[in-house]
Amino acid sequence: MNGSVAGGGYAEEIISFTRRPSGLGFNIVGGTDQPYICNDSSFYVSRIKKDGAAYLDGRLQEGDKILAVNGKDLKDLRHQDAVELFRNTGYDVSLKIQRRLQPQNGPVGHQSDGESGGLPLAVILVPGLALAATAVWILLRYRQRM
Repeated sequence: MNGSVAGGGYAEEIISFTRRPSGLGFNIVGGTDQPYICNDSSFYVSRIKKDGAAYLDGRLQEGDKILAVNGKDLKDLRHQDAVELFRNTGYDVSLKIQRRLQPQNGPVGHQSDGESGGLPLAVILVPGLALAATAVWILLRYRQRM
């Protein structure tokens, strides 16, 4: 991600794209009158609409915190005021966003598209435990017959 790392495992980024006739292509939650997170009136992307401007650009993600739109800080706005600001941005839109960095285990580039690349633990444990239980049951039945 291009951007600077902020304190506490966050990165900030400027994302610019062009509005489509259908709009910007994402929904937001938050505001001073509708906080999404307790004691936090920030605005967060709640949904990226398929084939919308944000989706086609590919950089904005659900859960991103939007700090500013075209240089206008969103701090201390009511939800409807922010919605109006987004509606009146014009065609060229620049978003300053903040995203929580994901901890990375293993070599960089090993994981792709949010997939772990390995088998889930349950896929290994459940059949193994079933096999062990069956073996114990067979052993106990065998000992009873002796």
